[in-house]
Amino acid sequence: MVVRECGGGLVFYEDSVLLEQNDKLEWAFPKGVVRKGEKVNLIAVERVKVETGIDAEILAPCGKTKYEFYSVSRRKPVHNNVSWYVMKATNNNPVPNPEANVVKAEFIPVEVALKTITYSQDKTLLMMAYQKYKELT
Repeated sequence: MVVRECGGGLVFYEDSVLLEQNDKLEWAFPKGVVRKGEKVNLIAVERVKVETGIDAEILAPCGKTKYEFYSVSRRKPVHNNVSWYVMKATNNNPVPNPEANVVKAEFIPVEVALKTITYSQDKTLLMMAYQKYKELT
């Protein structure tokens, strides 16, 4: 099994959250793998920028999630440990990056996002992150 550390962001602009849709049509938050020697918080900010074109600043850590999937290309299971951050966007005009497997990127009102997100653990994460965001702004 491959075990990877990742960093990601729940990026807010007013009462909307940034979601991206991948090439499998799954809606989720921007995130990426942390390589040896890299800092997880910097990777989280970088992945938001690379995948959606949005500049964002970290307001607070937001917890961790873990999930596993089978990688067809590697022919083995992959376990991702993701450290999440609550972020505030400087603008609300995302541009999806197809080279990063992002086909859509949108700021969606939180209430709608809770119905749009593909994975249930991401819905729980969003509720926690939105509460932190409101407390901090």
